Amino acid sequence: MSTLSDLLEVSAAHHRHLCPRQVLGVRMGLLAGEWLNLPLPQEKKRLLTIVETDGCFADGVSAATNCWVGRRTLRVVDYGKVAAVFVDTHTGQTIRIYPSPQARELAPAYAPEAKNRWEGYLWGYQRIPADLLFVVQQAQLKVPVSHLISRAGARVTCGVCGEEVINEREVYRQGLVLCQSCAGESYYGIATDGNDHTSLPVWHHDRAVQGKNK
Repeated sequence: MSTLSDLLEVSAAHHRHLCPRQVLGVRMGLLAGEWLNLPLPQEKKRLLTIVETDGCFADGVSAATNCWVGRRTLRVVDYGKVAAVFVDTHTGQTIRIYPSPQARELAPAYAPEAKNRWEGYLWGYQRIPADLLFVVQQAQLKVPVSHLISRAGARVTCGVCGEEVINEREVYRQGLVLCQSCAGESYYGIATDGNDHTSLPVWHHDRAVQGKNK
C-alpha cells in the first residue's frame, strides 16, 4: 500500500504542482479505502468514485484510488463541492466523504512553520487526524451501480441525429431510440448562421421527433 507521501508525489507529478486540495483528495481516497476495506490504489476496477468537483481535488482522489475517467471508474458530478462518493461495486457499500466544517480553521495549528495561509493548508491538511479532517456518511446511490457502469460493447444509433450512443446512455421515447441531446436533455445548443441546413439546433429536435411520429 502506498504512503501519503508517495501518493502526493504521484498527484503532484500529474498536476504539475502540489496544492492543498490535492492533499484533501489523496487523504480522502485513502480514508475511503480504510472504510471500505479495499487496498488502494486499486489494480482492477472494483472501486467506483464520483467526485463533486473537478480540478486539483479530483487529481488527488485519482492518485490515491487509481480511479480515472479513462478507466470508467471516476465520474464527475459537478456540485462545486470538495466531496466524493465511493462505491464498492462488489458489495454495493457506498460512502460519501467531505471535509469537516472546522478543517480550514484547524489546519494552521498543525503547521506552525507555515509562512502563509496557503502553506498552512498545504501542511496542515497532511497532519490533521482523519476524524477531525473529514466527515464520513453512509450513502446510497439513486441509480443502480450497473447502470453507471453499463454493458461493455453496448451501442445504438440515435433515430434523429444519427450519432452513435455507447454505454447505454440512450433514451427511449415513443418507440424511438434517442441520444440525450435529441431527447431534450442537452447541455449545449448548435450555433448556426442560417445557411447551414445539415444540422438543426438542439431545440428543434422535439419538433423533428414529432414529425417522425406522424
